[in-house]
Amino acid sequence: MRKNIIIIAVVLIVVAGGVIVYVNRNSVFGSSSSTMSPMPTSSSTTPQSTNSVSIQNFAFSPSAITVKKGTTVTWTNQDSATHTVTETDGQDGPKSGDLSTGKSYSFTFNTTGTFKYECSIHTDMTGAVTVTE
Repeated sequence: MRKNIIIIAVVLIVVAGGVIVYVNRNSVFGSSSSTMSPMPTSSSTTPQSTNSVSIQNFAFSPSAITVKKGTTVTWTNQDSATHTVTETDGQDGPKSGDLSTGKSYSFTFNTTGTFKYECSIHTDMTGAVTVTE
């Protein structure tokens, strides 16, 4: 009799543990009917024609732009963290210094070519400006 009680207790503990794990997993990761939205991504790699770049969600958006020679491009930090706009391929490109939330930096591109840049604080944040005639 005592052996049966121990077996029943062990089974109940295992079942209760399984229920707890199931409930916790669904509350952390959401169920299949969850209404969670996907994380925003930085813009596509196809260069866009604009002179304004937003810094948000630890990304430059759009990440690649094309402008005409003589165009001034402005980056605006709309993120909660400080970022930079720093040219990375040895050309005379943007070097913003630290941009806190709400701050902007502008750079005029007077030379044709492609200028790659990054946030020197978060180096996985990258972008490019292609300058044409």
